[in-house]
Order: sequence, then structure tokens, then C-alpha cells
Amino acid sequence: MSKNSLSDSKIKATKASSKDVRLFDGKGLYLLIKPNNSRGWRIDYSINNKRKTLSLGTYPLVTLAEARNSAFEVKKLVSNGIDPSDVRKSKKIDLNNKKETHNRVSKGLSELDSFKFVADEWFGKKMQNMTQGYKSRVYSQLKRDIYPHIGDRNIAEIKSKELLTVIQIIESRGAIQTAHRVLNTCAQIFRYAIVTDRLDIDITVPLKGALTYVKGGHFSAATEVKKFRELLKSIEQFSGSKFIHAALRIAPHVFVRPGELRTAKWADIDLDAREWRYLVTKTNIQHIVPLSEQVVSILNELKFYTGYSCYVFPSTRSSNGTKPISDGTLLEALRRMGYDRNEVTMHGFRASARTLLDEVLKFRPDYIEHQLAHSVKDPLGRAYNRTTHLEERTIMMQAWSDYLTKLINT
Repeated sequence: MSKNSLSDSKIKATKASSKDVRLFDGKGLYLLIKPNNSRGWRIDYSINNKRKTLSLGTYPLVTLAEARNSAFEVKKLVSNGIDPSDVRKSKKIDLNNKKETHNRVSKGLSELDSFKFVADEWFGKKMQNMTQGYKSRVYSQLKRDIYPHIGDRNIAEIKSKELLTVIQIIESRGAIQTAHRVLNTCAQIFRYAIVTDRLDIDITVPLKGALTYVKGGHFSAATEVKKFRELLKSIEQFSGSKFIHAALRIAPHVFVRPGELRTAKWADIDLDAREWRYLVTKTNIQHIVPLSEQVVSILNELKFYTGYSCYVFPSTRSSNGTKPISDGTLLEALRRMGYDRNEVTMHGFRASARTLLDEVLKFRPDYIEHQLAHSVKDPLGRAYNRTTHLEERTIMMQAWSDYLTKLINT
């Protein structure tokens, strides 16, 4: 701790004043003493370029040692790009769900009741493995757009037309993508009601195709130079953990499949030879990714932090880095940066590279397709092996990284 760390004797010796008094312990933790002599622990932190404050309980009910432990956990979450306030909201929702279930059972009330009760139960059971940011977004949409209209309605009495009217309210304000997301959430809730014997039919089935069509391909991608430049610059300014930031920075350079990036292993990467060799998940054949100077530089710095693990990007939730980051970690990082899934996905970096390498840098399409680990054949119908055009692809990958660097710096 810093030289100005608190002690119980100092806290007890400090009297309340006509104004708020703050006793700082270091690293953002302090005790706030109000004029009425109430004493509460607070911690200041910054995430996504926003300054926030979190309450850690009251003194002396929460001791100095306990407050320091809580402050450590908060800082740990922030270092991994997770907002502690999101975690707290999620825990509060879970607790409220448990309390409501207990109250209903004790009163002998039927669980085939309100839409909100079933939805909260679904949320508590089915959303726990999702990221905190995603969980918060889903619940806030329910709370804002659905519960005020049909939250108190018996779920068995809600009709398709009634739900459509509610969803169209979202659509009418121009939030087309949100309307589709909320309808999908409601569909999951109604299906959950069916499997838990509250309903016999899914009323959302007739609503397929009823909303305004969302334009887009299979995977959202920034293929226009201006939008791609903005995305690259946003990634450079990402304020999450070092290895998540590194993964986001590397992704557009190597444009491999998201699952292959998150499960990358140090044993497959030769930094001296500037190559990454691994088995393609989709075809189970060996693939070679030439590594540019920029990527090697990022990996050399990253190895200091994650070299203890077999994975380049280990999960902080696994002991000794025995598991890689989850499917949603990088996607959620993009969401925290403000990108909707209909704007940017991790898979979209492949489409960006394919388009811009062809249209802007003018590389041969077969070089690009082979580097994408797609099935490419020569004029005689023979499939290229992993080393085909490797020298040309190495030149292409360095030119691509140089182009990305230029976009970031202009």
C-alpha cells in the first residue's frame, strides 16, 4: 500500500465535519465520512475512458482489511476489461430472482404467472455463462422495452399480435436491429415457458418476417476504407486487459478464424522464423500464417505477460492459464467499444482483408484465398498445399500490416 495507507486508529480519530471528509488509502480506495458521521467505503476506477465510483460497504461493518480485499477484486476486474458495476447488477438480478421464487413458493402461488417472472427465471438459469456486458444489455432491453408493456401480463394469455405491437414500438423509433434482438430474446423466453410446462405453443413463430429486414451478409465487416480506419483506431484506444488488447490488435493483421485466434498456442508460433503453423478447425489441414514485423512485435511484448500459459490468450478464470479466452471475450470487447454485431464481428476481419487486399493493394485473389485457408485449386484441379505461394504470401502479409499501420497513423 502507499505511505498514506489508513489505519483503524486514524479512522476512529477522524471526526465528522460540516462537509464530506475523505480518508484515502491508496489505489482509488477511500472512506467517505458524511456530516451525519455515516462512514462508507468507496473506490474510484476508470473503464472505457469513463470514471466511476463503487460503494464497498459501511465502516466498521466492513473492516479496513475487507475493504482492501474488495478493492483488489475491483481492480482485477477492471484490468480484464470488465466493469465491476455490471457484475454487481448481474448479481443483484440473480438475488432478486431467488427471493421472488422463494416468496412465490411460500405463498403457494402458481409459477405459470406473469411474463416478467418467467423471463427473470429464464435469465437466471440460461444466461449465467454469458459475459457480463451481454447479460446487462439483454436485461436492460427487457426492462426498458418489454416489462412496461407486458411484464405483468399472464404469459399464457399473451397473443402474437400483442407482442408484435410491443416490438413495433421499438421499431418505430428506428432501432431496427434492437427490435430483432428483443424479439429473439422473447422467443427464447416463450420456448423456455414451453419446456417448463407453462405454455403449449410459441407465439413468436408467426412473427418471423414481420419486422423490417436488416440488411447485411453472414458476418458483419468494415470493408470501406473509412470505416475500417475508424475500427483500427478504436482498437488502438481500447482500455481493457493487455492480452485482450493484443488479440484485438493482431486480429486484423492475421485475419484467421476467431476460434483459431483465441486458441492460438505459443508452441505453434516461431517468432524467429516469423511463422504461425496450426491445424485449420474447419478442414483439419495444416495452415501457415506468415507473421509481419508488427505482429511479431506485439507477440514479443505479450509473451512477457502470457508466456506462462500454453495459450497466447489465456483465460483469467482458469488456473495457471490452462484454458483460452472464451468465444465471447473478444466479441464483447468490440461491443464495449460501441460496435453492434450488425456492424463488426471478429469473423468480419476476414472479409475486410479479402476485399481490401484485392481492391486496394491489388494482390492476386488466389494468394488471398489461400491465406484465408480456403480450398484453392490450380488450373489442373490440384489443391494447393500449405506451402504454396508461401514466399508471395509472406510479402503480402507484410504489405497488409504496413497498410494497416498507415491507416492507423493517418
